[in-house]
Amino acid sequence: MIRINLALQGGGAHGAFTWGVLDRLLDEDDIEVAAITGTSAGALNGAAFKSGMVRAGREGARANLDALWARMGAVDDTNLTNWMRAFEPSHIAQSIENSLPFAVGDAWSRLVSPYAYGPFYRNPLEPVVERFDFDEICAAEGPRLYVCATCVRSGKIRVFTGDELSTEAILASACLPTLFQAVEIFDPKSGRTEAYWDGGYTGNPALYPLFNSDLPEDVVIVNINPLEREEIPKTPQQIQNRINEIGFNSSLFRELRAISFVQRLLEDGKLKAGEMSRVLVHMIADDALMNDLSVATKTVPNPVVLHKLKEAGRNAADQFLTDHKADLGARSTVNLPEMFG
Repeated sequence: MIRINLALQGGGAHGAFTWGVLDRLLDEDDIEVAAITGTSAGALNGAAFKSGMVRAGREGARANLDALWARMGAVDDTNLTNWMRAFEPSHIAQSIENSLPFAVGDAWSRLVSPYAYGPFYRNPLEPVVERFDFDEICAAEGPRLYVCATCVRSGKIRVFTGDELSTEAILASACLPTLFQAVEIFDPKSGRTEAYWDGGYTGNPALYPLFNSDLPEDVVIVNINPLEREEIPKTPQQIQNRINEIGFNSSLFRELRAISFVQRLLEDGKLKAGEMSRVLVHMIADDALMNDLSVATKTVPNPVVLHKLKEAGRNAADQFLTDHKADLGARSTVNLPEMFG
C-alpha cells in the first residue's frame, strides 16, 4: 500500500479541479490517503472526502464529493447551460466578467461591507457546510484532516483538527472578508473568542501539520492557483485576479522554500536523519487551464466550468500517476531548487 498526504489549495469554485483529482485517486486501490490539509475549497473537499471514507470507504468518498459539488452548482440541466457546453472555459469566464450582474456585484463588494446587511445576513456557504456529518469528519478513523483559517486579530494561522472541526471552522477557512462576515470561534490558547478570515492568507494550505513522524513522507499538493502568468495584467479585473493569485500562493511558496532548505541540509549531511522530516513533494496542477480562468469563475460557480474543471482534475491526476506513481515513497517530483533558483 502506498500512503500519501494531500495538500488541497483553496480557490473558490476552482476547487472543482480538486474534486476531479480526488475522484481519480480513488480509483487507485493501492493508494491510501493518510492525512489531508486543506484551505477554503480545499477544506470542503477534504471534509467531504474524509466523511465519505469513514462512512463507506472509497465509494462513500466519491459520493460525498459528487453531492458537495452538486450543492455548489454543478447540477444544472437548463437549455442555457446545455448551449454553453460548446464554449471553452475561457470564453465563459470572459462572458461572466463582462456581464452587468458580475460588474455590479464586484463593485458592490468593494463599496459595501458584509456587515451592512445586519440581521438579514447569512453566509451563503452555511447551508452547504451544515450538510456535512461532523461525527464522521471528527472521527479517529480515516485520513487525518487539518483545516486552515486566519485569525483577524493576530494575523496568524490557526489549524483546526480532530474535535475542533465544525461548521464554523470550515466556514472560517473559506471566509473572504469582502464577501462574508468574519467567523467567530473560541480559541482555548488565547482564552477568548477570535474572528477568522480565509485561511489562504496565511496557509494555502499549511503543510507543516503533515510533518509528523507517523505520517508518510509524500505530500501531494493539488494546486488550483496558477504559479505563473506570462501576460502582464492590465485591466482592473486582471490586476485584481493576479493580486489574488500571488497572495494565495505566497504562504505555500514560503513553506516550500523552507522544505527545500531543510532537504538540502539533510543531503549535505549538515542535519542528521531523524532530526528533521524528509519530505517528498509532488504537485498536481493544470496551469494552462487556470490561466484561461479568472476571479469571475472562482466566485460564480458555472455548471459547465465546474464539470470541465472536474474533467481537467481527473486528467491531471491520471497523467501524474502515469508519470510518477513509481516515484511515490522514493523521491520528490517537484524540483524545489529549480523552483527557487
